[in-house]
Amino acid sequence: MLKLNINNESSRLRAVVLGSAVSSGPVPEVAEAYDPKSLEHILAGTYPKEQDMINEMQAFKNVLQKYDVAVYRPENIENYNQIFTRDIGFVIEDIFVKSNILPNRELEIDAIQYIIDQIDPKKVVRPPSEVHIEGGDVMLWNDYIFIGTYKGSDYKDYITARTNMLGVQYIRDLFPHKIVKEFDLVKSKIEARDNALHLDCCFQPLGNNKAIIYKNGFREEADYLFLVNLFGKENLFQITRDEMYDMNSNVFSIDTNVVVSERNFTRLNNWLRENGFIVEEIPYAEIAKQEGLLRCSTLPLIRD
Repeated sequence: MLKLNINNESSRLRAVVLGSAVSSGPVPEVAEAYDPKSLEHILAGTYPKEQDMINEMQAFKNVLQKYDVAVYRPENIENYNQIFTRDIGFVIEDIFVKSNILPNRELEIDAIQYIIDQIDPKKVVRPPSEVHIEGGDVMLWNDYIFIGTYKGSDYKDYITARTNMLGVQYIRDLFPHKIVKEFDLVKSKIEARDNALHLDCCFQPLGNNKAIIYKNGFREEADYLFLVNLFGKENLFQITRDEMYDMNSNVFSIDTNVVVSERNFTRLNNWLRENGFIVEEIPYAEIAKQEGLLRCSTLPLIRD
């Protein structure tokens, strides 16, 4: 049996589900785009090629295995995008939560069922259908659970709004001993530079007391200031609108001092090294065209 354990974003990683780009299918039609960045690349003819994405994910796997992390992969589904495993489930403490995702992505959960079958069934939960929550919106920080949401009355009109307030309440009820703090995120269906698809598109903790943040990803300044006060302004790496678009906040921690980052994130990677991190740089810019990056393509199962 897998004994799950996740309490934060940066403790030493022992086991993870890494998505797969194998047989990821044809370029989607315009009407099939899940987010404005994918739409942008579909229209421009620059949507990523399958082999390029496979190569990028292999580079990521190589780094994970370098640090002796057990890497699980989804079972292959022909002509189906299985890159972003973060959306389909997440672990809090020793509980595996299956996400209620967009209906036409349901097969992605089936493809990791062989992993879920290795978990104590009493430790696997699935929210009721009206509860929307995806792993990219859920971040653990010791006593805190941070959750990205969208509080606009037009929630149902936004395919980019993935976690509702019922999802926030569900986690509150499931983990009453945790401090659950929700953040109202900026959403756009047409401009990727103004769309925080998930919380990890505009914020992510690193190490023991650092974080990456994009102020304008939050609809309420009070939410941004909450994080400034919690982490301390001197511990925050403030990213620009274009850096948010490039997914600078979506790096991935293997340990408190080891971060996997995209090789083109020069300003961020220099800051990380200046602050004592080992930075494992890999190519991931093709996958980024789908408005997801390193954190999005992982589902951590066990950390120390």
